[in-house]
Amino acid sequence: MSVDVKYWTEAKATGGGRNGVSGLTNGQLTVTMASPKELGGSGLGHNPEELFATGYAACYLGAMRFAAGSEKLGSVPDNATVTAQVGIGPRSDGGFGLKVKLSVSLPGLDRAAAEKIVERGHFICPYSNATHGNIEVETVLA
Repeated sequence: MSVDVKYWTEAKATGGGRNGVSGLTNGQLTVTMASPKELGGSGLGHNPEELFATGYAACYLGAMRFAAGSEKLGSVPDNATVTAQVGIGPRSDGGFGLKVKLSVSLPGLDRAAAEKIVERGHFICPYSNATHGNIEVETVLA
């Protein structure tokens, strides 16, 4: 599969990685990083899982809007939401792994239309494409 890249962004991490500073090289975003208490850290900063959850939620909501419009599946309501939960823990074969749960709310849409938009959103979303077959992603439509 090839990708015709239309946009690049760049971020840099310094310090201890999970306990340091990460940010965009253009200076528009800087984040103090700290491992969560559950992983033995101070919890006094942000972690990669929070940033991944934030990005995935926004990207997937946008992908559903794109799919609905471009494929004439209906209209995603203005009050639609995606809540992304990202979990991290040891893998059975070593190292660490992630799990994702996406909770989708599409108020006012009939169930069949909402299910189709949710499905097609995964086809469009680059986060869904990157994770497909690599980590468990559960999608729940409210």
